[in-house]
Amino acid sequence: MASPRSIVVLTGAGISAESGLATFRGPDGLWEGHHVEQVCTPQALARDPATVHRFYDARRAALSQVEPNAAHRALARLDAEWPGDLVIVTQNVDDLHERAGARRLIHMHGELLSALCASCGAREPWAGQLDPGMPCPACDAPALRPDIVFFGEMPYAMDRIEGAIAAADLFVSIGTSGAVYPAAGFVQTARYAGGRTLELNLEPSAGSALFDESRLGPASLLVPAWVEETLAVAGPNPAAAR
Repeated sequence: MASPRSIVVLTGAGISAESGLATFRGPDGLWEGHHVEQVCTPQALARDPATVHRFYDARRAALSQVEPNAAHRALARLDAEWPGDLVIVTQNVDDLHERAGARRLIHMHGELLSALCASCGAREPWAGQLDPGMPCPACDAPALRPDIVFFGEMPYAMDRIEGAIAAADLFVSIGTSGAVYPAAGFVQTARYAGGRTLELNLEPSAGSALFDESRLGPASLLVPAWVEETLAVAGPNPAAAR
């Protein structure tokens, strides 16, 4: 591939799996022992808030036991050294991209280390336990919930994401199943706009046939190699040296 000027990277659960975090779509249809309907819908939160809060408390606590892997670090290097436009869009709610050093980043499905007020919409950094009915620091309403985009809710920053993809010369999908919308449709947005498309995945995704090129293997091997070749073609970024 010739050097693009603008890149959008989409990451999914596969990139964090090598750090030890469970993927969303396991072979048994469970997410860390729970059905989706039990922990990741507005209805579940209304029906059994204690279970939902406990689930995300446990996932939040688990973050302290894992570290960014070579794929996260490679994307952070791309972020620091890429001279053109770049947006890393992640479906993951962990903080491994940030800990690796990525800055040009959008969490489209929310963040584990954040709480959302269901009353005023404020988002607050949150690292500890989050119990049902905890008061919002912004408005004092007892309405804090996990800042996670549940099924049936609109992902964050969709206008910005779709605009970036439509303007990108290259769209890269890393570690995604290709089965969860709207992210699964991003490759079609890129193709319609004339951008080139590349998939880096452990195995073919549900949308592999839509990509111009697919490379199969562990993200910790594929992503550093792709970043290396991309930066080599682009040349040095003067801003990265400052």
